[in-house]
Amino acid sequence: MNHKANHSKDYFIQQVKYIDENIMELTDLYVSSTPIQERLKHYFNLYVLEVENLLQINQKNDFIPSFPKVYIGTKVKVLYDEENETEEYVICFPEQSSPDCGFISFLSPVGRQLLLKNIGEKISLKIPTGNLLVTIKDISFVGHFFDVERKKA
Repeated sequence: MNHKANHSKDYFIQQVKYIDENIMELTDLYVSSTPIQERLKHYFNLYVLEVENLLQINQKNDFIPSFPKVYIGTKVKVLYDEENETEEYVICFPEQSSPDCGFISFLSPVGRQLLLKNIGEKISLKIPTGNLLVTIKDISFVGHFFDVERKKA
């Protein structure tokens, strides 16, 4: 058993608390970074419900053994269907992002499109130069790299 994986449940519990405590700042960032036609009215509520569902499903487990969807704190491997090449992204909070290192904010254009997608799901990823067909190949927990109780947004 991976010791770091034991903290996955705590990480998501703290994540929900962090989002709740910083909802105004996160909402402002979401609105300022998301084109109006792409905005979801209940973006954060939908995300928190998905995290709570993940925790509920795993309530009897000491840790979350697998991740069927992309969450903040997970690494997602995507397959670019046309090039048959893969790339990995770590989905994180805005202040943790480092695109050159593959750490992308869940509020970034690509991060928003990957968030809550399922393993095996095919999506058309909108990028500035057009659309790319990608398939979600793998999702793993990497939240142990981050401290959710860090500074305010």
